[in-house]
Amino acid sequence: MFNERIYNFSAGPSMLPLPVLQEAQRSMLNWNGSGMSVMEMSHRSSAFASIFQDTKDRLRRLMQVPEEYEILFLQGGATTQFSMVPMNLMGRTGKASYALTGNFSTKAYEEAQKFGQCLVACSSADKNHTYIPAQEALSVDRDASYFHYCANNTIYGTEWHYVPETGNVPLVCDMSSNILSKPVDVSKYGLIYAGAQKNMAPAGVTVVILRRDLAGSAPENTPVMLDYATHIKKDSMYNTPPCWCIYVLGLVAKWLEEEMGGLGAMEKVNAEKAAVLYEYLDESRLFRSSVVPADRSRMNVTFRTESAELDAQFAKEAGEAGFSNLKGHRLVGGMRASLYNAMPLAGVKALRNFMADFEKEHI
Repeated sequence: MFNERIYNFSAGPSMLPLPVLQEAQRSMLNWNGSGMSVMEMSHRSSAFASIFQDTKDRLRRLMQVPEEYEILFLQGGATTQFSMVPMNLMGRTGKASYALTGNFSTKAYEEAQKFGQCLVACSSADKNHTYIPAQEALSVDRDASYFHYCANNTIYGTEWHYVPETGNVPLVCDMSSNILSKPVDVSKYGLIYAGAQKNMAPAGVTVVILRRDLAGSAPENTPVMLDYATHIKKDSMYNTPPCWCIYVLGLVAKWLEEEMGGLGAMEKVNAEKAAVLYEYLDESRLFRSSVVPADRSRMNVTFRTESAELDAQFAKEAGEAGFSNLKGHRLVGGMRASLYNAMPLAGVKALRNFMADFEKEHI
């Protein structure tokens, strides 16, 4: 049992910034003198309307979202977007291109095959997704309705450090695990989607940033809740939205904007945190990273020892010492330390020191 907060390295749901939790705690029973919790409010009330609009405005400022883009707060996680994207966007040509660089991009590709012809623009499966294909390796079908990729691969620990050039083919990106970790030129994308439970808010809300001209062409038999036009028309209020998650997302955006200094400043912090761990891994005689250095993720650092047994022992002892959720995904084994925005630099340094002590005992 722990009497104080621990360092939670979970890939998601992940830790939230302490100031955000504290502000949510203060308003849990009585938000802003309303006499009720946000979790009790009608989504049609003026109180929640102000929360909703503030969250939306802060997110637009933080990401510098152009006016021709709509910000939607939906449900169903990124997995529902695996279906909504092709249902709404593939109709123009009946084709789409997919970059397969990990588990979730592959799942998105498999789901999209139900709605049209899906072409593989590139794949890193040949080396167990330990690298990101270069621009010149991309085979972009100029007749595709869109090009889809996953910006950060949580399981394998790789990240796209460039934006694919696709000509006139709209870019669609799953940014679930690195959104808000650095500045993004939204104007380069047709659609961005992200589950909230890694860098934004508790699980339950999915953010979709969509260029409006791409909506409105879904087939007539598209379920109403899976049509982007429905949610644009009703401003994400066709049904009851995940009110509490939207509220916490607004608090996170406020923290990023007012306390951290924006996404440019956050990027520098994240780079420093990742460097602490990768520099240690590159010098370690016990731990190693299998990811190509140029394609390493700043959000999810994957590593392992020489044996699965030692990996298990490390994860167990780390958990007992207050470093939780370091066990790697079942598809790859080893360990994974997720360094999302809320993970403080002190937590990363403490983990590095724990790893160094563990190494001394086993070398």
